[in-house]
Amino acid sequence: MSKPSTPFSHAELLPQEETLEIQKSKGKLFIGLPRETSYQEKRVCLTPDAVAAITAHGHRVLIESKAGKDANFTDHDYSEAGAEITKETAKVFACPIILKVEPPSKKELALMNPQTTLISALQLKTQDKGYFQQLAEKRITALAFEFIKDEDGTYPAVRALSEIAGTASILIASEILSSEKGSGLMFGNISGVPPLEVVILGAGTVGEFAGRAALGLGASVKFFDNSLTKLRNIQSNLAKPLYTSTLQPKTLLKALKRADVVIGAVRGNNRAPIIVSQTMVENMKKGAVIIDVSIDMGGCIETTEITTHDTPTKNKYGVIHYGVPNIPSKYPRTSSLSISNIFTPYLLHIGEEGGLENTLRFDRGLRNGLYFYHGILTNKSVADWFDLQYRDINLLIF
Repeated sequence: MSKPSTPFSHAELLPQEETLEIQKSKGKLFIGLPRETSYQEKRVCLTPDAVAAITAHGHRVLIESKAGKDANFTDHDYSEAGAEITKETAKVFACPIILKVEPPSKKELALMNPQTTLISALQLKTQDKGYFQQLAEKRITALAFEFIKDEDGTYPAVRALSEIAGTASILIASEILSSEKGSGLMFGNISGVPPLEVVILGAGTVGEFAGRAALGLGASVKFFDNSLTKLRNIQSNLAKPLYTSTLQPKTLLKALKRADVVIGAVRGNNRAPIIVSQTMVENMKKGAVIIDVSIDMGGCIETTEITTHDTPTKNKYGVIHYGVPNIPSKYPRTSSLSISNIFTPYLLHIGEEGGLENTLRFDRGLRNGLYFYHGILTNKSVADWFDLQYRDINLLIF
């Protein structure tokens, strides 16, 4: 018996799985990288190696001349990596995607085209209402890299910069101790010499990496934090039985009296809580060093004042205070490499997904970093802080 003639094969006539995957066309990105103009900001978002990876995927990168100079990356390094170099700031800000470390100034915002995508830090505490009104007028889509979440729920940019700040705080303390102003003590487990006493307030990422650096240099380290979970994690992560304590005034004062170095790394929601009072500082050893890493949130040591990289220290009650808010900028090349490592995969991912719109639909971590979408405020924290109206991004994007 002959088979009935059919235009379909036997396999095609069998029940098939329904496929609903949307075909994505890869997008070509055009990224502008302006030179940072904020006071003492020396970092750059992309290294030449990162630019080479991005341009190899067919994307364009336009860099303002000398954008990487302070991080020791030359214009030649960038042009060799495939970037286009320009001396015209306005030309860079005319790009569809702007990548910055610091949030743009109002003057820089004025140079941006409507519907531009901005990726930078937000630094909520330094902004005013006018900044957000300007973003709304230009219908900007803005991402704050400190709000972007990883698959495991952590904030990769915040963690990377906290790692640098924590390690740097010990290196800076070492510099100060050995300087003319310092007490002439050296970190290091020297035979027959008692080790330096380091007190770390806060057992988060900054505290952990400060502790790691101090222990590596042979110091005796004490951790103080009100979270027992964080103190347990410190013991586990540093794989050492350490002195840990909750923030009890008597115990803390006893430790501060013996301390050669105090690292303040306690952060709060709006302002860092004051952990060390003026009286406690007055009881410390003369020539001891305080590095208040949380000074950008007001500081957790009552006597600390904001200082600059040019004049970083102040002597109060015989104790040397260091209150520079932007510690990672002291090591601009390392910081730039760290930031670049975070940005590059995201930019390539956005290109692969066919642009930012598609990526935001499927990437919840990236969507968490979004605070403006086509001129509409989408972040509740910003709205509450400045008494502005906001819309839920999930209602706008799907």
